[in-house]
Amino acid sequence: MNNITIRDFEEKDYSEMLELWNDTGLATPQRNDNLEVILNSIRMGGRLFIAETSGKEMVATAWVTFDGRRLHFHHLGVRPDYRGKGLGRQMTSRCIEFAKEKGSQIKLEVHRDNLPAINLFTSSGFNYLGDYDVYIIRDFSKTGL
Repeated sequence: MNNITIRDFEEKDYSEMLELWNDTGLATPQRNDNLEVILNSIRMGGRLFIAETSGKEMVATAWVTFDGRRLHFHHLGVRPDYRGKGLGRQMTSRCIEFAKEKGSQIKLEVHRDNLPAINLFTSSGFNYLGDYDVYIIRDFSKTGL
């Protein structure tokens, strides 16, 4: 993918990025990934990478957030017509480079049925943690507390 540049997110990218996230299934209301959340995560030491063509078309994203202890890699999204060309691997490599620069562990979550992503991540050096299931509260009105 010679004509692809990977760079940091800029505030002006938000609308186009949201369109890409919609196209790739990453934009869901439950996630609440609005511009304020993104900018705050960057201020806290994370990065959001954008891949674009030489014609400035956004074709992929990869977001790495930092919780003060370790990095979390998520929102790897590649436009469908750019899949299978190594772009996901380039984005994953850039996130791993960032983790090395920061000197932090990096972890991710992937759906158990997403075999292409699992193959990408394991071939990039990620190991299955195995002993954990992930739980989340997205709607506090349903907690009963």
